[in-house]
Amino acid sequence: MSPFALTPDDRTRYEWQLEADGFGEAGQSRLKGATVLVSRIGGVGGTLAYQLAAAGVGKLILAHAGNLRATDLNRQLLMSHAGIDQPRVEQAARRLREFNPLIAIETVSENISARNVDALVGRANAVASCAPLFAERLLMNRAAVQQGKPLVDCAMYECEIQLVTIVPGRTPCLACLYPHEPPAWQRRFPVFGAVAGTVGCLGALEIIKLLSGLGEPTCGRMLVGDLRTMAFRTVQLRRDPQCAVCVNAGSPPPSGQSIH
Repeated sequence: MSPFALTPDDRTRYEWQLEADGFGEAGQSRLKGATVLVSRIGGVGGTLAYQLAAAGVGKLILAHAGNLRATDLNRQLLMSHAGIDQPRVEQAARRLREFNPLIAIETVSENISARNVDALVGRANAVASCAPLFAERLLMNRAAVQQGKPLVDCAMYECEIQLVTIVPGRTPCLACLYPHEPPAWQRRFPVFGAVAGTVGCLGALEIIKLLSGLGEPTCGRMLVGDLRTMAFRTVQLRRDPQCAVCVNAGSPPPSGQSIH
């Protein structure tokens, strides 16, 4: 028996999504056998992790340092008021385990850094980049491209969202768009939980598509949304021929196959 064969509990829990055209038991089995690294698990990453747990991704690696603050609670839905001043990542893991005991959760009480990024990306099939700081996002981008791992970069500011799906060898990478960290970028900016949750849900679906072979991910395009007006558009991206990160990226998976 395949180690990722579906059990009766799997079939019951995921029954409604198993009926999706082009997904079925094969797609669910691919999700079950996959590991996704999520950094971080705040308003964006927490929602994304929640949706991946709901969908049945077999293992989530959650990377986030620090304790919960009262100011986090307008958006970080895996947390609780009782958890203020306690580690965020442990609260998130506890909630996800309660929600779906069929999946595995690994916690890393650190933010992504040059010291840990290669090892963490190396343990995953796909990467969800949900960090508010460009330095972390660019580190994950470099490691994912070098290791041939797909990465979904989720970002938001106030009522604006931005989503980029990167498949090494097939698409431009994040460094093609941002060769260097923007000098004026601030860690603190206006956040609505509903906006963070929107891009988190969209990012989760991109990862589900990449892992299972469902539908058509937004490879090579950036999804941009203004939730003040509910206006959405996609922007075609071009690889920077001088990009120091992806110019020598490896070959992508064969056309029509999932990345897992």
